[in-house]
Amino acid sequence: MNLATTLEQRADEQGWRDEPAYLVGRRVITHGQVHEGSARAAGVLAGHGVRRGHRVLLALDDGPELVWAFLGTVRLGAVAVPVNPRLTEADHRAMATDAQPALVVCEPDLAGRFSGPTPVLAAPTLVAGLPDARPHPGVPVGAAAPAYAQYTSGTTGAPKAALHRHGDAAVYFEAFARRAIALRPDDVSLSVSKLYFAYGLGNSLFFPLLAGCRAVLHRGPPDAGTIADLVRRRRVTVLYSVPTFYARLVAGGRPEAFRSLRVAVSAGEPLVVALAERARRLLDCPILDGIGSTEIGQTFASNTLDSWRDGTVGRALPPYEVAVRDDEGHDVPAGDVGSLEVRGPTLLIEYLNKPEATAAARRGDWLRTGDRASLDAEGFLHLHGRNDDIELVGGINVAPQEIEELLSTHPAVTEVAVAAVRDADGASCLQAFVVPAAGAGPHEELAGDLRALARSCLAPYKAPRTVTFVSALPRTPTGKLRRFVLRSGAWG
Repeated sequence: MNLATTLEQRADEQGWRDEPAYLVGRRVITHGQVHEGSARAAGVLAGHGVRRGHRVLLALDDGPELVWAFLGTVRLGAVAVPVNPRLTEADHRAMATDAQPALVVCEPDLAGRFSGPTPVLAAPTLVAGLPDARPHPGVPVGAAAPAYAQYTSGTTGAPKAALHRHGDAAVYFEAFARRAIALRPDDVSLSVSKLYFAYGLGNSLFFPLLAGCRAVLHRGPPDAGTIADLVRRRRVTVLYSVPTFYARLVAGGRPEAFRSLRVAVSAGEPLVVALAERARRLLDCPILDGIGSTEIGQTFASNTLDSWRDGTVGRALPPYEVAVRDDEGHDVPAGDVGSLEVRGPTLLIEYLNKPEATAAARRGDWLRTGDRASLDAEGFLHLHGRNDDIELVGGINVAPQEIEELLSTHPAVTEVAVAAVRDADGASCLQAFVVPAAGAGPHEELAGDLRALARSCLAPYKAPRTVTFVSALPRTPTGKLRRFVLRSGAWG
């Protein structure tokens, strides 16, 4: 059950080979060209010494080169390790040291970063070698064999590479793409999250190749105007993004650009109700919030087209199970807040080279996600921030999410985050960091409105003492908030 050859067989059986798989700029790449290219890429990689069990580090932006290199690696029974090409040189070198690849395939301008004993193949050289390469038939492996590894976002420490199997992609597809959003061959999808992230890899590689639909790929950092143009021009029907980017789309307006959408998907952080309502008015389609993790590989709980509730990340998607537990590992009553755990067949094999971290993340066959959550009586999952997000103010534990959700209801607020920051006397005080909406008016007046809103609706100790206006919040490349940066007092 080699993942790459299984995808090719599916395209043959369903008659998709001549149908578009990827829309990249002015190029249209069919499903058949994807699989022919990956077979030839496997031949090129084999010519550079890649064998079963080896790792291949892929520092590539979204495009057919990354798809071919990923599937070509997997086809050989080797392990693909996609990484963000826009990381720092130090980050890339650390990942190369950790992953110990037999080969690095990268953008041409990154080749110098990986100089050393590991061979480096620039993407144009890989592509130039495809026409003359002998297509590789694929190495037979079991569904449980390692296929790829992806690095975590690093919100709680150094990124770790979560290792996944050849059989995992089919589980992601059935659980989310089929059950939650009913992905079908006539869909056109666009993911703001890139292929080198777990969310984007499912959205733009596994899902279109398993559904027979097409995906729009775009190089470079996304911006709201570019994404709106792509949705309009390509008649996108399924949009995958994160709450931060939906806030940017709302700020940019242009509802006419999104008329082709039938569903929008949100993940990465909770989608607060106020933003969900604004985004739904702009996009004129359901916007479904869910939760996944690099360790599980994709989405394990989500709202669906058949069942959704704002302010939640939906219910567990079979075959996944979720539980909310106390510090001793006991399930808490419905409505109580505890630590979120999840289990399912795609739980990571391990973190590469980190057995202690692997053991710490797991409780038997359950994964400790690090999220604070509650389950209501109907099984909907509510998120209450991260376990390390709790702020200590005046000796009282404060969960920022409640405050952030309230302040985000103000129409002049695009984004907001709350953290405890030490003042000149060393005391911790709650501070709200606000990204104002365009045309929000005088900051002093808005700050007063926000403090008044908090005082009128929250306990006094939860009301931020100060409001700081910023152009953006500190986030990881996957869009997750770096709250520790706000706590340092160095932001703003």
